[in-house]
Amino acid sequence: MSNRYGTAARRAAAGVSAVALAVLLSACGNGGDDGGSSDAGKEPEKAGSASSAPADPGKPAEDPGPTVPDTSTTLTTINGSNGFQFVIHTAVRDQGGFLTVTGSLKNTSSKMLIAPPNWSGEEVTVKQTGPSLAGITLLDKTEKKRYYVLRDTEGYPLTTTGITTVKAGETISMFAQFPAPPANTTQVDIQIPQMPVATIEIS
Repeated sequence: MSNRYGTAARRAAAGVSAVALAVLLSACGNGGDDGGSSDAGKEPEKAGSASSAPADPGKPAEDPGPTVPDTSTTLTTINGSNGFQFVIHTAVRDQGGFLTVTGSLKNTSSKMLIAPPNWSGEEVTVKQTGPSLAGITLLDKTEKKRYYVLRDTEGYPLTTTGITTVKAGETISMFAQFPAPPANTTQVDIQIPQMPVATIEIS
């Protein structure tokens, strides 16, 4: 299974690093390598959407951020009747108008559980990218607006992907990135398919 936590939030930083590298190569006498600059703009998107990293060997050096959520805080714990448990740790506004939700998914049962297909959402284009948590939504009751998981330019949802089964007692880190509600909104309801609705604080 694949965890793309943090990739989307750092895509801009990776793009800037790639452009700087292209300029450096040009100064060394490779001025004709204009295609490299174009590829640099695309590389973060492809790296973020792939389920495995070998195609991007330079990415780890440019991706120093955290790969697991900060579990020191708990905003809410959501227990489903099917044995799945979501613990939401943070809901943080990012620069650029994004809201990133991080948490942990745990199988609290004594047997392996299969992730519900509707966790991936109902959109055909998103389903084509494979299992994900794109079906999670946020509801701003004050503004009466619903927010969906963001997609990149290739249609991949900016959330944890590749979750098909969860072993008994296993815990998986997860994240999902949404458009940020207005600054005056301090709480939203998080709705995960087949799980109870819960309210979380935005920081």
